[in-house]
Amino acid sequence: MHRKDNNLNPMLDTTKEFLKSTYDIDQHILALCQQAEDDIKHTFIKIDNIRSYNQYNVIAAMQREGVGERHFAATSGYGYDDQGRDALERIYARIFGAEDAIVRAQIASGTHAISLCFYGLLRPGDVLLSISGRPYDTLQEVIGISGNSRGSLREWGIDYKEVELSEDGLFDKIGIKKAIELYTPKVIAIQRSRGYQWRQSIDVNAIGNIIQFIRGLGCDAAIVVDNCYGEFTELIEPTQVGADIAAGSLIKNPGGGIAPTGGYIVGKKDMVECIAYSLTAPGIGKEVGSYAGGYRNFYQGLFLAPHIVGEALKGAILASRIFELSGYSVFPASHHHRTDIIQSIRFEDPEKLKAFCRGIQKAGAVDSFVTPEPWDMPGYEHQVIMAAGTFVQGSSIELSADGPMRPPYIGHLQGGLTYDHVKLGIMLALKEMDMAK
Repeated sequence: MHRKDNNLNPMLDTTKEFLKSTYDIDQHILALCQQAEDDIKHTFIKIDNIRSYNQYNVIAAMQREGVGERHFAATSGYGYDDQGRDALERIYARIFGAEDAIVRAQIASGTHAISLCFYGLLRPGDVLLSISGRPYDTLQEVIGISGNSRGSLREWGIDYKEVELSEDGLFDKIGIKKAIELYTPKVIAIQRSRGYQWRQSIDVNAIGNIIQFIRGLGCDAAIVVDNCYGEFTELIEPTQVGADIAAGSLIKNPGGGIAPTGGYIVGKKDMVECIAYSLTAPGIGKEVGSYAGGYRNFYQGLFLAPHIVGEALKGAILASRIFELSGYSVFPASHHHRTDIIQSIRFEDPEKLKAFCRGIQKAGAVDSFVTPEPWDMPGYEHQVIMAAGTFVQGSSIELSADGPMRPPYIGHLQGGLTYDHVKLGIMLALKEMDMAK
């Protein structure tokens, strides 16, 4: 005989009481979260299916390379015959369906990884064409279309052109055709994620379709995809649909919140070789580069990455639905297809954006006592406010939020190693926004 329990969900009630007593979260915020979760649970099935496939793909790649304890060892000096480094690069190439890869702790950021691609593939007199509009703020200084940074592509005599996306966020085929015929670009750049723009991120199938269109025009330019924030959000990656090169940061999706630093570049072997000469020196390329910290965290982070990305996606959908219910404009909407981990919320008020970031910061297991303030962040035209109570400094696969202090004051939420952490951040952000009214 089973005892009838009138309390059908005692853990949920216990959790609610804990949140009320520990964080002073009002009942209306808890109720709003519950309503949002009820509305979105069906969307998690697709995320779980994608996560499962990518998880098995990562495991299989590691098994095929025979990963063992020896691959985690620290190395020094030139790093010749570094087994851990070389096997990790082969694993990345397998996972991304590419011919070759560079995966290095020495790559400082996603911007650095993309910059290496440009400097490795472009020469004075060449043209770089962006077909996804104006690139992310930090890359604008690399190109030379903002700021006065020495050593920009413009200073090296490399020209830059761009074609904006259409109003509905699609590639402008007519504009791309005209630009290719007029400028004969050496490199065509695509930014998969939206950055600080109010648009849909570009899914991999759309990237594949536009690459087919470009090749149909007889254009043989190298197609380079900024893959930041997009890894493992879909079943395929840009290099599996025709992109020559894709690159990103290890303190975003593929590092799984464990990789302490680094970046990756995957793609065609001859192009990866040219980029490697830019990373080290001509004639040396990938053959050198040791890491005294050892490679365990890079392997383990990659192993966890599909699961962590799934948690971050679920948290982003929750944020989208909660702020929809609260009357804010969001992008993407909670029911939209997702191809990166970023959730944008339009606040229309600088104080609301600040309050939102304060709440996200207060949810951190690290630096929860810090109050984020707007500051002149290197590489950005406007002041930026950033909330990031992260174990790895600046890690945006961990729960973080930021936004430029310019109208319409859009906050960008990304990451979250666990869904529950994202939910706590959202609740504390709502609390801070209530207090700021």
